[in-house]
Amino acid sequence: MREWHIKNMEKTVIKYVKGLPEDASRFEKRIHKKYGKINQVYRSIDYDVKHGVLNEEILSFLQRLRTESEYSSIRECDGSIERLNEIESHFVD
Repeated sequence: MREWHIKNMEKTVIKYVKGLPEDASRFEKRIHKKYGKINQVYRSIDYDVKHGVLNEEILSFLQRLRTESEYSSIRECDGSIERLNEIESHFVD
């Protein structure tokens, strides 16, 4: 179950950092308006932390997002670095 929460945390962070695509449908815009805010991301990650994800794992994943070539397309999105910094500042002690 812990592995599921790690994957869920990763998907949540990626979805937030990526942002809303320019060609988003009305449904995607509505869902993003409701669930795409930073507080919802914090709440989701905190729930995953409650179920076994460690802060070190969150920070290491954020560092992987910054450095690995696998995530270069995510870093190219407008405002992605700012959103990544926003998440990181919440989980740094």
